[in-house]
Amino acid sequence: MDLFDDLPEPTQAGVVSAAVAVLPPSTKEEKSAKRKREDEVCPTIRKEEEEEENKKVCREGLPLLRGYVAARRGERDEMQDAHVLLPDMSTCLSALPSQVSRVSYFAVFDGHGGARASLFAAEHLHQTLAKKFPRGETDNLEKLVKKCLIDTFRQTDEDFLKKASSQKPAWKDGSTATCMLVLNDVVYVANLGDSRAVLCRMEAEGGSTEERRPATLALSKEHNPTIYEERMRIQRAGGTVRDGRVLGVLEVSRSIGDGQYKRCGVIATPDLRRCQLTSSDRFIILACDGLFKVFSADEAVKFVLDLFQEGGADQKLTDKEEQFEAACQQLASEAVRRGCADNVTVILVSIDF
Repeated sequence: MDLFDDLPEPTQAGVVSAAVAVLPPSTKEEKSAKRKREDEVCPTIRKEEEEEENKKVCREGLPLLRGYVAARRGERDEMQDAHVLLPDMSTCLSALPSQVSRVSYFAVFDGHGGARASLFAAEHLHQTLAKKFPRGETDNLEKLVKKCLIDTFRQTDEDFLKKASSQKPAWKDGSTATCMLVLNDVVYVANLGDSRAVLCRMEAEGGSTEERRPATLALSKEHNPTIYEERMRIQRAGGTVRDGRVLGVLEVSRSIGDGQYKRCGVIATPDLRRCQLTSSDRFIILACDGLFKVFSADEAVKFVLDLFQEGGADQKLTDKEEQFEAACQQLASEAVRRGCADNVTVILVSIDF
């Protein structure tokens, strides 16, 4: 069975401790030192380089992606979420496939039973992905990306379980994972558990190119034991589902970690979805279930769009960046205000063609 669930064709019209360091230490230190030297010599160098890179992306017709993140602990004793923002993942890759000019990566991990599984996944999953990533001439890039993502999730899960079982006492942490990989203008989302990814696309209304309405497209699939296919797998493995939970305890049916539930049918095989970005796309929201406990996907998209309207329709690029940053922060804060006691982590990815 093909795990890809393609969305309809468009109509014509990091950091650890809630994030992960996004570069290998040596590379990061070298680039930081170089950037500091350049800024001391001429403060405008960095800005000019960034503007030139933006122009290059526009010339190639590729979307310019920027990530913004907001994290709230809620009423929990500790923050068990983690996230990664890698708008340019090329720093982690030794080589790119010949037909790919840019790779981006964004991810949200929602831990349970502790923060160790989510932090491990945030630190290691994209590094494992980089090692397995296809390169050079490729005949079937889509198939290779699919295999790469599935193998990466399996390897990350196995590596964490090995480390967890070696501890005294053994770690029992687990984590959801919602990871978005963007190759040129094609989005691949791989996910485990109940964190989600949704896309805001402006669609023509009534055949008019002037009137557009927002459409919310799901880029991920939830995994919980109440879903028939998930429950059947758990029961075939000898597990039970009580009160909507595996063995009456675990709320998700797929995860990284959770070694004590692997024998009960809890797996680390992600669902994969693919979507080609268009000039009608505005942004993507990746968030843990803390957000979606108090927001529907449509409500979250509308909340962000309403904030943009309040800020004015015509904004300069720097103003847009401030808008997205503010919208991301307000969305997370509103989830807490609405009564979500769980950790809340939101990544808002802007899309500019």
